[in-house]
Amino acid sequence: MSQSVSSRQPVTLAEVAREAGVSPSTVSRILNGTAQVKAAKVAQVKAAIEKLGYKPNAFARSLATGASGSVGVLTQDIASPFYGDALGGIESGLMGSGYSPLIISGHWRTDDEEHAIELFMSRRVEALIVLGGHLPEHELRQLAQQLPVAILGRRVDLPSAGSISLALDNQRAAYDVVNYLLDRGHRRIGHLSGPRDHADALARLAGYRQALEDRGFPFQPGLVVQGDFHEPSGLIGTQQLVAQHPDMTAIFSANDQMAYGARLALYRMGLRVPEDMSLVGFDDLPGSAYTTPPLTSVRQPMAEMGHWLARFVVAQLTGQEITPFQPQLELRLRESVAPRRLP
Repeated sequence: MSQSVSSRQPVTLAEVAREAGVSPSTVSRILNGTAQVKAAKVAQVKAAIEKLGYKPNAFARSLATGASGSVGVLTQDIASPFYGDALGGIESGLMGSGYSPLIISGHWRTDDEEHAIELFMSRRVEALIVLGGHLPEHELRQLAQQLPVAILGRRVDLPSAGSISLALDNQRAAYDVVNYLLDRGHRRIGHLSGPRDHADALARLAGYRQALEDRGFPFQPGLVVQGDFHEPSGLIGTQQLVAQHPDMTAIFSANDQMAYGARLALYRMGLRVPEDMSLVGFDDLPGSAYTTPPLTSVRQPMAEMGHWLARFVVAQLTGQEITPFQPQLELRLRESVAPRRLP
């Protein structure tokens, strides 16, 4: 009676050597790329591996070669739907490459991010993918001199051609959002801003201000409430904006999560979207197409960018070419915006 798959003993390196007619040490050197043998012998070993279904022990291989087969991924919040899209893209980009992601959250705290980098280096990751964060640029440049580094959401001048940073024009996207609202007759537009130390939040605030001023409407600091990119701050900020500016007709939220909080606040205050208040978010999270009403939002191609960055680092590690990628932001128009109603 044959053994079940679960009870079958794994094929050993010695068995592969016997099948190929070579020594175990030769098989080991061929696997780790250090063997200087004829092509025919390499072919014998590969045929034996395929026939027997041999699976090299990744941990043992890493001890022998110093290669872990891991790519370190520094995210900021593993539970965030925004970063979740990027992580899903990274996972799909690494699939089938022989490399696996090792993911740690930095929580937007420099100390946590630096500790994560120490852990990555102690685990001998072969490349790094960094999603946003506050790591100083000089530290990122130093890392890029040691291994491939791919950065998402920040523009960093990296010294190595084997590293790259991808960042989107958040200021321009916010500028376009506000112009879209102005074109629909809105003049009193509130802004739920993100944290003061967050580059994306600052860029979106700058775009909001520039659009108003370019169209001849003075920037009013009182129409801006700072949030933290989470739903409760959107709810509280919207309550504050409506109480202080009852003539406001539109709100531009610096991300979708705060826009969700804003929608709840408006509902509780008896204000209809979009009849009484137009609402626009940023990020176009998967749930934004299913809110009531569906939320107009700026789409960031996070999954596509994560996938491409993963393929980029694999290409650097394997000496392959990769097609350049130019991500674009896109305003997704839905039912949460209406023309301003005349009094």
